[in-house]
Amino acid sequence: MLRWRAAKTPAKEAFRYPGPNGDWLSIDWAETSKRVDEFAAGLLALGLRPEERVSIVANTRIEWILIDYAINTAGGATTTIYPNTQGDDFTYIVTHSGSVILVAENAEQLAKLDANPEASAGVRNVILIDGHGDGDRVLDLEQLAERGRTALVADPELVNRSIGGSGLDTLATLIYTSGTTGRPKGVELTNRCWVYQAFVLDQMEIISDSDLQYLWLPLSHVFGKDLLTIQLAIGFSTAVDGRIDQIVPGLGAVHPTFMCGAPRIFEKVRAAVMLSSPRSGIKGRIARWAFSVGRSSREDRLAGRELPPVQRFAYSVADHLVFSKLKERMGGNISFFISGSAKLNSQVQSWFYSAGLVVAEGYGLTETGAVSCVNLPLPPRFGTVGPALPGTEVKIAEDGEILIKGPAVMRGYHNDPERTAEVLVDGWFHTGDIGEFDADGFLKITDRKKDLMKTSGGKYVAPAKVEGVIAATIPYVSQVVAVGDGRKYISALLTMDRDNLAKWAARKGLSDISYETLTQHPELRRTLERFINSANAKLERWETVKRFAVLPSEFSMDDGGMTPNMKVRRKVITDRYADVVESLYDSDEPEYLDPDAR
Repeated sequence: MLRWRAAKTPAKEAFRYPGPNGDWLSIDWAETSKRVDEFAAGLLALGLRPEERVSIVANTRIEWILIDYAINTAGGATTTIYPNTQGDDFTYIVTHSGSVILVAENAEQLAKLDANPEASAGVRNVILIDGHGDGDRVLDLEQLAERGRTALVADPELVNRSIGGSGLDTLATLIYTSGTTGRPKGVELTNRCWVYQAFVLDQMEIISDSDLQYLWLPLSHVFGKDLLTIQLAIGFSTAVDGRIDQIVPGLGAVHPTFMCGAPRIFEKVRAAVMLSSPRSGIKGRIARWAFSVGRSSREDRLAGRELPPVQRFAYSVADHLVFSKLKERMGGNISFFISGSAKLNSQVQSWFYSAGLVVAEGYGLTETGAVSCVNLPLPPRFGTVGPALPGTEVKIAEDGEILIKGPAVMRGYHNDPERTAEVLVDGWFHTGDIGEFDADGFLKITDRKKDLMKTSGGKYVAPAKVEGVIAATIPYVSQVVAVGDGRKYISALLTMDRDNLAKWAARKGLSDISYETLTQHPELRRTLERFINSANAKLERWETVKRFAVLPSEFSMDDGGMTPNMKVRRKVITDRYADVVESLYDSDEPEYLDPDAR
């Protein structure tokens, strides 16, 4: 696909990336293809054979992309490792995948390999992105490229033969799912998966070749990898910078037309805007008025109906005074966002649309190649992930589980036929998610099958729904874990976002108090009680949170509470805070709950 793209639009910008002096550099498709060929020839010169695995442990950056393309061009399979993966998990992925080459971002990542003889035993070579190699076992990128150039002089057809030897069923990518329980599973995705998704999404005309993407998502995740393949089919440009703290400056510098992200990034943007908006005075009144105009016109705009003259004028004023400032913070040219990797709360989606910013939601899993369903940005249907992609079949089993079949479904779990047989039955992948279709065939996701809770009163509760509503309602919250399986009512464990809690403390004159002490402060509890009552008003009565506890620290990957792609390990948290959970059920009804909150 890269050769095809380079031949079709050789001089068109392929990637933009931050240079050493803070400026943005550009590379076209012809130069991209040339550099990839050199790296691919270098890998072949190191003895890489068809479907052999090459692990990449690095943050999102231009070098990650070029090396990934080179691995596939050479006939190998990219194994992705999150750069925050540590210890046993790092060793497990390198050894279980059978990786023969490791691409390490820097000396810190290389040290993980050197510290573990078991992991390093099967690795023949290391490619270092930042730093200098020894020219023998450890090569830097220039040394790899030089080996490639030398190999191509000796055998000009080296890379061409490798490309010709790969087919649609050749293993292209091995991605280890960061499961919330147990060891990660290696998902085998073939060339067929990527080629199918790329060209189907091209035909859907969601993105055009004139678009500019801002890519910060971890390329270790299937969503990020999918975006790289889609780019080859469509030919748009991508600005690449994986530094989270540089997203806002980056958007302002490159002015992209679309960006993809996980729901948490949109929740944080909304919370930041809500907390920074004036609460009183003329500016506060204008902001509240603008969003009321956005809300009142939302249904007509979603339906494509022309607004009445007075409402149209009001919305243009609201956009000029308030919404345009938010859009400018996003670079000024954003046409739409796409949310994936977890369920997006429709309340967050609606808030963005009120301001004239579209967030379309898609659905898929690592095992189904990232995208199985997607909402068209214009207009999105809130609360759904859209219809299935053309060529992909989605159905609902009798117990409500979503089943998926199609060209993007994985070949299987690497070296694990038993677990493969458990989830792949007659070509149908059992997702473990619960969902339903609306009348038009748009899929709605409820929750993970294994996470559904059943109260002692017999009511089923989807924790993701409860958690999403709370997270969307309380701007100070970082993480939420709903509990209550087998209990009389639902409770919640909350952690606080450090930055947003600091803003709250400053307004309350409590800035001199530590984060840990603030989390247990009576004034914070009173604030949270009001927000919880507001959240409960958006839930069914049996879903409402009757009690909550604020934990003294956020969950992290280091403490085992989060997966590498930042999902909460629910069982780890409930086991760790079992005593806190028990304390939430030492009486039938909490004193603070407002029975009339609904």
